[in-house]
Amino acid sequence: MTEKVIMAVVVLLTYFLMFAAFLKPQHRKFHVSTMIFVMLFDLGVPVYLYVYRDWYTRLFLHGDISSFLVWMHFIMVLSLYILYVFQIQIGRKLLRGDTESNLRVDHRGQGKGILVVRGLALLTGALLIEPDPAR
Repeated sequence: MTEKVIMAVVVLLTYFLMFAAFLKPQHRKFHVSTMIFVMLFDLGVPVYLYVYRDWYTRLFLHGDISSFLVWMHFIMVLSLYILYVFQIQIGRKLLRGDTESNLRVDHRGQGKGILVVRGLALLTGALLIEPDPAR
């Protein structure tokens, strides 16, 4: 298997892990630790791509910077990070025991949004994978 396929499988597995944690909020330790892990993983993926992929050649020399798909992916990832910030803020309030009535509803609604946006970010990222050259 190539490195690109392995990365795609790992990212997909983290999506399923996040979905499992979304379905089990009553298991607080599993839910919180899994969500933190996935969020940190998502923050590490751009660093990984920067270090190990030739992004400069692809984006600037090949002209992919003007591609609609590249910008759509960027917007999805940026939206995901913004949702993570809001989700962390509400999650911290919940862990502190804040009893505001709609916090859990807001947290769950944002969680659904994160699942949708992260799914779209994964889809657009998968569409951007360059096939390996023929051997």
